[in-house]
Amino acid sequence: MQIAPYGSWASPITAELAASHDGRPEYLDAVGQEIWWTAPRPAEGGRRALVRLRPDGAEESVLPAPWNVRNRVHEYGGRPWAGVARPEGGPLLVFTHFDDQRLYAYEPDGGGAPRPLTPVSQTGGGRRWCDAVILPERGEVWCVLEEFTGEGPSDLRRVLAAVPLDGSAADDRGAVRELTDDRDRFVTGPRLSPDGSRAAWIAWDHPSMPWDGTELRVADVSAASALTGARTVAGGPEESIAQVEWAPDGSLVAATDRTGWWNLHRIDPETGAAVNLCPREEEFASGLWKVGLRWFAMLPHGLIATVHGAGDTALGILDPATGELADVPGGWTEWASALAVVGDRVTGVAAGPYTGYEIVELDTATGRTRVVGSAHADAVDPAYYPQPRHRTFTGPDGREVHAHVYPPRNPDFGGPDGELPPYVIWVHGGPTGHVPLVLDLELAYFTSRGIGVVEVNYGGSTGYGRAYRNRLREQWGVVDVEDCAAVARELAAEGTADPDRIAIRGGSAGGWTSAASLTSPLAEGVYACATIIYPILDLASWATGETHDFESQYLESLVGPLAEVPERYRERSPQHHADRVRAPFVLLQGLDDVICPPVQCERFLEQISGRGVPHAYLTFEGEGHGFRRADTMIRSIEAETSLYAQTFGFEAAEPGVPRLELKP
Repeated sequence: MQIAPYGSWASPITAELAASHDGRPEYLDAVGQEIWWTAPRPAEGGRRALVRLRPDGAEESVLPAPWNVRNRVHEYGGRPWAGVARPEGGPLLVFTHFDDQRLYAYEPDGGGAPRPLTPVSQTGGGRRWCDAVILPERGEVWCVLEEFTGEGPSDLRRVLAAVPLDGSAADDRGAVRELTDDRDRFVTGPRLSPDGSRAAWIAWDHPSMPWDGTELRVADVSAASALTGARTVAGGPEESIAQVEWAPDGSLVAATDRTGWWNLHRIDPETGAAVNLCPREEEFASGLWKVGLRWFAMLPHGLIATVHGAGDTALGILDPATGELADVPGGWTEWASALAVVGDRVTGVAAGPYTGYEIVELDTATGRTRVVGSAHADAVDPAYYPQPRHRTFTGPDGREVHAHVYPPRNPDFGGPDGELPPYVIWVHGGPTGHVPLVLDLELAYFTSRGIGVVEVNYGGSTGYGRAYRNRLREQWGVVDVEDCAAVARELAAEGTADPDRIAIRGGSAGGWTSAASLTSPLAEGVYACATIIYPILDLASWATGETHDFESQYLESLVGPLAEVPERYRERSPQHHADRVRAPFVLLQGLDDVICPPVQCERFLEQISGRGVPHAYLTFEGEGHGFRRADTMIRSIEAETSLYAQTFGFEAAEPGVPRLELKP
């Protein structure tokens, strides 16, 4: 073992390797006896491919580039495809193509090209479709339509719509049949009852976010395929229903947090009477950031496959008659919000601290699991992976702060006697989100070089119940900043981290917390530098037209009503306190970002200019909110590494890594 300064260790985990493994399978579903999903392609411009798992176990990428199976509903996207098996001719698929946002039909075994089903609109952000249900017997696709009516980010409407499968609406908006009016600002796709006589969906309105309060709607389906008699059967402003499905007996099963935790409830579609099927202080769902996420799925005979847990998640099989829940064995610590059922088999997407996300199948008849797709393969010797551990830190007022600590680890290197390693606080986005304990090669890139990482699930994060989530109400820029600083201070006080070499980094809401930590007295003197990625920097302008519709009133709960507490918006915004910044930083920004637009960074840099603070600003053409292209991710990782090398005082192991120019 060689002894070398922390941060300078040579590692086989390169920026190129980390970028090539970015992203995970999403939107998994069954088509007949087959399992399909979307998969990232960083090396192909960041597109999402559609992958088919054939019965013989072969994986096949169905649509070649430039097809990109993704949409922009809510800007974060929603479920972009659906499929059905047919007696002859193979499966029928519908999907949204990112470039034009149209809905297409495709018969992969028919040899033809995808054919458009919906028209293009040049108004504002156009027309977008997601969370589809194919109804061949009706000759339609039922889905969510998001349609812009003007040029502003909130000039739009959302409805449930029926699109003809024959292509007659490809150039005719009038051929699209609206199933609901637009009285609800947000809706999920319809779920049809087993006999097809009723439909259920979830709706909510500004200023609520879906984890604040939603309503469960039920309507009758007429002989003419219209939705009639729509009514609310559950939910409200302080109850979040995240998912709903029909049980085989015609009742509804919904994940609702009416008990303070997202638990599964059986709900009578006529009366709204609800019974908790498995009362636990655990989450059986999470924040509905994307329309069409699925944390549970119904099995044919009434059992329920469900993702659940507090912090870590597991896949379990719930008997709703008894409340018994049997978990799947294995080393996975995170099951994604994607489940599919084929007979007695349940398939999901799972990962662990030493494995990336892979497609896992459970045979409920035998209780056995096996990896059936996207199998993890170690790109390097696992000895270079970090060995994480759960920690619960103590924040202000004695509150618990959950985190994952990843100490430096490299079998070839050790640090000098008497030297403590630098650490970086990683702040997740959202902020109503959660960072799972799973293998991340970008994180391992840093730990294998001798830089520790700690991921903080600060107050406001999902995974720990509604009370933990509500800590951030009107406290964004306070609780998140305090919790991250408390973790950093405790690591330094216990001798785990070098107190003079602690950094903070994050993207989106994590970028906000990182920037706010440089300007807030609550974290004064804690951080030596920061990596700030597509951030929010000015609350007032972000709340008055500089973001998309989905989050346009998010700050009403996170900060408070702007009309009532305008001074709070100014006091917490880094934009108005650039004079407090002392630590070097790098800003990374996609130029096509409509959620956190570049203008936020540009105005902040105007305030920083001439103040003598070393900094850099890197922008990326063609990138939106969340980097997807391999070349972008490589440049970002290298820039972050150079920032730490210059700030922490070590030489980067790779001589080819460009030195980031930090300008005062």
